[in-house]
Amino acid sequence: MDLQYELKAGSYYLYDMREAPSKITGERRFKLKTDTVAIAFDAHTGEVHRHGNPTRIQSWAQTQRRRLRAAGALLQANDIVVVSGPLPVDELNKCLWIRGYCRRMLKRLATLPHGKLQRSKPADWKKAA
Repeated sequence: MDLQYELKAGSYYLYDMREAPSKITGERRFKLKTDTVAIAFDAHTGEVHRHGNPTRIQSWAQTQRRRLRAAGALLQANDIVVVSGPLPVDELNKCLWIRGYCRRMLKRLATLPHGKLQRSKPADWKKAA
């Protein structure tokens, strides 16, 4: 649970929660900022291989598939799945925190909400109802 994504101003920010926040700003330094996010994982086990910028992750996956196929590991090469787009932050974080969660997320991918259109509830949302 050391790495965590947050959505701010329409961009995904990746933070390492082990780092202490700045004494001046109170904010942590981000490790990654991207408009859309990708996650590469094993379809059979749900194990996360890489996550981050979609271009970098797709490139990594292509290279890995090519190497595995050249080594004769066709099943392992075909098990590398890359999911990208505006994914919900809570789903991304669960993929990082819960072993095998990506496999479950893949089954529900078509029903997941657009990650950037989620609106946080105002503090007094119960009063408005």
